[in-house]
Amino acid sequence: MHSLILGGARSGKSALAERIAGEHAEVVYIATGQAGDAEMAERIAHHRARRPAHWGCIEEPIALAAALRAHAAPQRCVLVDCLTLWLSNLLFGAEPAAFERERADLLATLPSLPGRVLLVSNEVGLGVVPMGEVSRRYVDEAGRLHQALGALCPQVLFVAAGLPLVLKGAPPALGGTGAIAGVEQ
Repeated sequence: MHSLILGGARSGKSALAERIAGEHAEVVYIATGQAGDAEMAERIAHHRARRPAHWGCIEEPIALAAALRAHAAPQRCVLVDCLTLWLSNLLFGAEPAAFERERADLLATLPSLPGRVLLVSNEVGLGVVPMGEVSRRYVDEAGRLHQALGALCPQVLFVAAGLPLVLKGAPPALGGTGAIAGVEQ
């Protein structure tokens, strides 16, 4: 089953995805972020430190569909964190045509992938409409991407305050209270 896991910054969406992935014997983590400054490098280091050492890790900021095709397998869980960083890499990268090509490739590839795929993304369209043209385009494209992926994924979850809300499909098997263990405050 493929799942789209949405939430705001520090909502617990990555922790939820990691908890779901942890239920699988084999996990490959596809990281889309790039350390362009010290703060981002610290965030990446934090994510690395909390992941189990036996998980595979692929860093792919652009060719996400190709990475998914290469690493998805019937008994494997592939966790992508995160789509909005990937979107930033594409929209603000050097090659203008990359966004349309890579987005289309992801949407065409996802339905045929074997195994479990968890797609983590920031829901950026819940606040004030951005004032600048570039920011509005980013929010618009993130929203369009989420809508397209939401239509393709059998499960869509929204995370707020460390708690998952099922938007589509079955709830995650979390046990206990449903709160996400180990969520950053």
